[in-house]
Amino acid sequence: MQHVVGYFVGSLAKESINRKFATSLVVLAPEGIEFREIGISDLPLYNRDLDAAPPATVVAFKDAIAACDALLYVTPEYNRSIPGPLKNAIDWASRPRDARLLSKPSALAGVSGGPIGTAVAQAHLRSILGFFGAALYTQPELYIQWKADLIGADGQFRPDTAQFLTGWMSGLAAFLDKQLG
Repeated sequence: MQHVVGYFVGSLAKESINRKFATSLVVLAPEGIEFREIGISDLPLYNRDLDAAPPATVVAFKDAIAACDALLYVTPEYNRSIPGPLKNAIDWASRPRDARLLSKPSALAGVSGGPIGTAVAQAHLRSILGFFGAALYTQPELYIQWKADLIGADGQFRPDTAQFLTGWMSGLAAFLDKQLG
């Protein structure tokens, strides 16, 4: 079965380690999963006054989410939480009072330089997505500590990491098959 998974990279930085991670991760997708990045950098700050006539960038953003069967959130950890741009994207996707876009089956991932990866940011994100009723792929959890040799110059993960992430992707595929039928 073919599933389209939209993914967000919570960092706006061009050289973001989470962008590098996401780019290398989606290459490991098993047959049956197509990943599409959903950009968040052009979204204005959420403003309820714009709900009646949202900017074109917001309409395109919501349409991109609606076109996906599931979502992957690749988040850095800023001050033990998710970055502001990712929270802003979630606010736009859920407003006005529409949680349908965020109630899709979802998975969480992220890398940071710290030894617990993005565990705390992902806990906050789980809480937010739980409010919307999103079914979450949670086992195994994907907290990765960034190290200079995690991804080679060729864009591929170290063999031990690639093996773990390939297994994670297989589990995600099984989860999506179960959730989406």
